Amino acid sequence: MAQASPQKSARSRRSQDPSLNKVIAGRYRLEARIGEGGMGIVYRARHVLIDRIVAVKLIRPDLRGETHLRAWMLREARAANRVDHAHIIDIHDIGETDEGELYLVMEYLVGTPLSAEIGRGPMPLNRAVDIIEQMGAALARAHDLGVVHRDLKSDNILLTSRGGRKDFVKILDFGLAALAHDPRLAPKGAVFGTPEYMSPEQARGEQAGPQSDLYALGILFFELLTGQLPFRSSDRDTLLEMQRTAKAPKPSAIRKDCHPVAERILLRLLEKDARRRYRDGHHLLEELKALQRSLPSQGWDKDSGEGAAAPQIPPPPPPSRSADVTEWGSRAGLFSRMVSRAYPSGTTPPELLKAVNSAWENASKANGLEGEIASHTRRLEALERRGRALRAEIGRKVEELAQEESRSLREAASYGEAEAVLRQSLEDAEAVARANVTAADAAEKSGTGSRQLFEAAGSGRALVAARREELKRQAGKRESREETARDLRRQIEDLRAQLARYAEALEEDLAAGREKVATRAREGLEYESAYQDASNTIVTALKGKPECRELLNDFIASGAAGSDSAAAGRRPAPSAPR
Repeated sequence: MAQASPQKSARSRRSQDPSLNKVIAGRYRLEARIGEGGMGIVYRARHVLIDRIVAVKLIRPDLRGETHLRAWMLREARAANRVDHAHIIDIHDIGETDEGELYLVMEYLVGTPLSAEIGRGPMPLNRAVDIIEQMGAALARAHDLGVVHRDLKSDNILLTSRGGRKDFVKILDFGLAALAHDPRLAPKGAVFGTPEYMSPEQARGEQAGPQSDLYALGILFFELLTGQLPFRSSDRDTLLEMQRTAKAPKPSAIRKDCHPVAERILLRLLEKDARRRYRDGHHLLEELKALQRSLPSQGWDKDSGEGAAAPQIPPPPPPSRSADVTEWGSRAGLFSRMVSRAYPSGTTPPELLKAVNSAWENASKANGLEGEIASHTRRLEALERRGRALRAEIGRKVEELAQEESRSLREAASYGEAEAVLRQSLEDAEAVARANVTAADAAEKSGTGSRQLFEAAGSGRALVAARREELKRQAGKRESREETARDLRRQIEDLRAQLARYAEALEEDLAAGREKVATRAREGLEYESAYQDASNTIVTALKGKPECRELLNDFIASGAAGSDSAAAGRRPAPSAPR
């Protein structure tokens, strides 16, 4: 999914990768190895039925014996998929192969890792803010739906292009978002994440929450503005201690032209006390958008200078070289013509005649199967589209409610702060009033009272009454906003429960549909393998016949022969019409 600069040994490993050209679950043919992470190896793959390019993550071979990993991957897919946000990678499929290999199928992305862009140096402010704003929007939606990334870092962010917009952000690998409270998945006290981006609470072994993602976002913002990390050490323990206790440096100390508002936002994200960070992603987005509106609208290319090198984006994957099933019949006809030329007297060797008949038979079967597979696939795709549309609709509703909830809670907090000031003022007024009343009572008993003294006692009582009334009004405002927030939270929880119920039902329907497609696809692969065996037999028998050279050249020119034709069972299964 992202460009790499592999060493010779890495190229050698890829060339020797036994998984290349395998068909996973009867549907995904692995074409190229494109990445490797802590849990799995990622391949570029092609859906053999609808010719869709995807990225397939296979669990690392040495971890396949870990029985909890299936639960981990299921949670990874469900967590990311229910968020369904434009800036979060799409998950298409998840399952287990006949050999027990776990796989995760994601959208295939062509772009540049954010880490590579950071390596080029500090970014122009408006570009950095745009990237952070997109990430903040994705995280706000995820947090609204109860999903925390927990391992946000520059390697997990891809910059791609979409609809003519450059620097379109995609957040990858919500893997650690799947590590919930289940002790089999995340033992208590375990420290997960990448030390350079880890929040203080994570560094202490505490459960990570939405505030942890906001802290990591602050680290990324610091990198974008300065080109370096705020906390650096080659020793993991030292780095974790810095995350726990060290005060974040000011980016203006590194970049003199750092915008003061950007610095204020960044330093608030990097507060050690999670309560002092932004209340939520929506609060952060309000300030980021206000900053964006205040910035000049000049282009990033101009900002970056004439000598700036353009980011290196990997080329898109090559088009499919597979033959359509309808061509199988044409090639079977070509085989028959070859045999007729080679054996005009009708003395065709039995094994060659059998191979020609096999080519005709399997071409016919595959052609009939293609229509059935296409019908199943169209229904499955329609179900996926409806599911995605509904998830997106519920997600938007939750986001709107969460934005209102965020504002209500912040207003309630503001009223609460004013209420605390009023309460202190009331206590002070009550103390003064008590002192005045005591003094007036004593003077009255002794007969030394004065009009001024009694007026002071009366005004003290009046001030206390006014303060109490003002405090009551302020408390009423706070309670009203808190009640509004509670009502919004109830609506959010209802929508989240609705989404969970729908997602479970949809997953059952999709699983049944995928299995039906996979079953028929495996049958198609059997026809393909038999057809390829027959093709190899015919080409091998006739390649020395001069009278067949012209027809063989036509066959080779069509891309059906050569090294590919010798790879029996490695050509794509019948594909659905597009």
